[in-house]
Amino acid sequence: MSPRRAAVLRDGGERSLREHLIATAERMISERGTVGLTVRAIAREAGVADGVLYNHLADKEELLALALRAHVRRIESELGELPEPGAGTVEAGLRAHIAYGMALHRAILPAIAGMIAQPKVLARFAELAERGTDWRDRLAGHLRAERDLGRLAPDAQIDAATAMIVGVCHEAVISLLFHDAATHSAPPPAPIDDLVAAVLDGIGPRN
Repeated sequence: MSPRRAAVLRDGGERSLREHLIATAERMISERGTVGLTVRAIAREAGVADGVLYNHLADKEELLALALRAHVRRIESELGELPEPGAGTVEAGLRAHIAYGMALHRAILPAIAGMIAQPKVLARFAELAERGTDWRDRLAGHLRAERDLGRLAPDAQIDAATAMIVGVCHEAVISLLFHDAATHSAPPPAPIDDLVAAVLDGIGPRN
């Protein structure tokens, strides 16, 4: 029995070797982060020879980008559903989207931090994004829907408000790169409430 066949069989035999490699890399990212993650380490964990990867993927960058995208999708699935436009109050819906974004960014920090020195991987990762499915796109879509429902100002600058919120989430993550992320707990509600108030002050309905 060849090493590659053995690896697939140990995984249940229902996935292709390409899927097996991506799943193995994603699990390693989830458990150990991306710092020092090598093709050799992934191959050994998957139970295949080092060179097998290149029979199923273009290069190391493609494997890591696909695994990183799978990692983000798994985290998103664990964060639960976002509220639908029109449900509850505008403030509560926006607060939920911001809290989700902050939790997502904090959760993927260990993986992204290890990729800072690998811009090719991050570029490939960005290319894999499906329009309308990322948190930023869903946030913008939510705000547009709320505007269409008349719950925000008809001239609300949705793109600017989205960029403002995303920027706050990015800043929170970038600041942690210079500290020990493990010592930081989830963001307290006050900053989120302040951000909600600041955003709605600009795009909320006019009295």
